[in-house]
Amino acid sequence: MMKMEKTKKFVLLALTMVLVFSLAACGAQSGGDEDVVTYKAVTEPSFPPFDTTDEDGNIIGFDMDLMNAIAEDQGFKVTYEALAFDALIPALQAGNADIITAGMNAEDPARQAKVDFSKTYYDSALVVVVKKDNTTVNGFNDLTADMKVASQIGTTGADKTNELKANGQIKEAVILDAFTTCMLQLRNGDVQAVIIDKPVAESYVAKQPDFVKIVGEPEGAESYGFAVQKGNKELLDKINAGLQNMIDNGTYDALIEKWF
Repeated sequence: MMKMEKTKKFVLLALTMVLVFSLAACGAQSGGDEDVVTYKAVTEPSFPPFDTTDEDGNIIGFDMDLMNAIAEDQGFKVTYEALAFDALIPALQAGNADIITAGMNAEDPARQAKVDFSKTYYDSALVVVVKKDNTTVNGFNDLTADMKVASQIGTTGADKTNELKANGQIKEAVILDAFTTCMLQLRNGDVQAVIIDKPVAESYVAKQPDFVKIVGEPEGAESYGFAVQKGNKELLDKINAGLQNMIDNGTYDALIEKWF
């Protein structure tokens, strides 16, 4: 009798263990995310419509939507973190981030020496933004030696503004951490103009048509790309393949329509 009870207990224990392992296996299959690589992307989210935040402070924008679509296509995930624009490349170089998604000019030789860029995904140029009632400035050539001009730190707009200061064309180059701060300076009359990327300016003007306007012709054509750490060919290949797929299947055009 004792032997039979021991046998029953052993069988019961064995069945219990089988059930536990079966449930664990089912849980692993249903979760399924532990084998998916997650990359950390950094951006400066005051650059709409490419990189901005919603009412809850979540990082959103054209760059985020496009990168998320690429990630889904290529089987990886992405998280986003906000940094100052001039801190983006150092974060990548230090290994504190994997991708830059920040409307960054991929044709800048100085940047190309520090990071590897994907195929470009948007063509842009620089424009001058002034107050709506400004009748003096009608383009780059109308910026004069008595004027202060603002732009965002680390951008090609800042490079252009510093160049104008170095050439003596403007009085002061006011280089600030965020595009929104540049526009606040313009609103307050602290600067007479802002130099920024055309699509960013257009997005702002669309929301503030009674406050600002774009004047003159764009200058300094440039193209945006996603950036990865130098030598990270595996990730770069994924991004390029996914980007091409998004262009081919119509997702890219749908996102352009959504954000622009």
